[in-house]
Amino acid sequence: MTRYILLIAVLFLAQAQAAEVTLSDAGLTLNARLEKTENWPAGPVILITHGTLSHNQSEIITALQTLFQENGLSSLAINLGLGLNDRQGPYECATPHAHKHADAVTEIGLWLEWLKRQGAQQVVLLGHSRGGNQTAWFAAGQGDPVVKKVILVAPQTWSPEYAAEEYEKRYAKPLAPVLASAQALVSAGQSKMPMEQTDFIYCKGTSVTAEAFVSYYAPEPRQDTPYLLPGISQPVLVFAGTEDQVVKGLDKTLAPMAEAGTIELEVLDGADHSFRDLYAEDLVERAIEFINE
Repeated sequence: MTRYILLIAVLFLAQAQAAEVTLSDAGLTLNARLEKTENWPAGPVILITHGTLSHNQSEIITALQTLFQENGLSSLAINLGLGLNDRQGPYECATPHAHKHADAVTEIGLWLEWLKRQGAQQVVLLGHSRGGNQTAWFAAGQGDPVVKKVILVAPQTWSPEYAAEEYEKRYAKPLAPVLASAQALVSAGQSKMPMEQTDFIYCKGTSVTAEAFVSYYAPEPRQDTPYLLPGISQPVLVFAGTEDQVVKGLDKTLAPMAEAGTIELEVLDGADHSFRDLYAEDLVERAIEFINE
């Protein structure tokens, strides 16, 4: 309990010390939270990407930045724009959705270039949940020598069957007709047409463009992180929690790759999807070992 109270106190202190930085892309301002230590800017610097419709000051992202800072590692936690100017906090379901899953892949690249302009020489990519998949997608498509390691925390797994099952479970309706309507609009050149009162990701009855809906639900093997892992040239460490109810069975899915030496896999017994409480400390301790290997 004492360690937990101390961690909470340090989280508040880190929030006060971190600095917001921005860059511009396609007329929008993107922001990120930079935590500097003595190793800035040479590195290693951890480039952190959050999960679905979340933000860079969520519990897990703040905890990771704080713990890395305590251990002398600088980090940059980016706030994915999701099509909004200078977005802050979680994405509200009432806000119309025009963002696409792969937009994050582009933004990770923009922030990597920003770090390089600051003088960063060693960057470690880290992503959580959907951000883990987007991080892996970016890593598999490039070979920048500045990127030294890749760390994926409960990264998204995906299949068309799983997407359909989860959609019907959440909304008590089939995915196929909604996806077909969105694909028809895209094929007709109306990709930016809003689909009103549409169930999308975690948002019931929201407004979402046809192309946005297609980007999250149409068959795309790269949305499945295990598919991407063999294409990443840098060393990869994946964290899985045995009590994760969002990305279920990740430890079993990735066990063959770990046994083959394609990746390193760290399974934290008892951890849920957000690696709360002291699991964040265990995660960062292992991550630092991996970075220093």
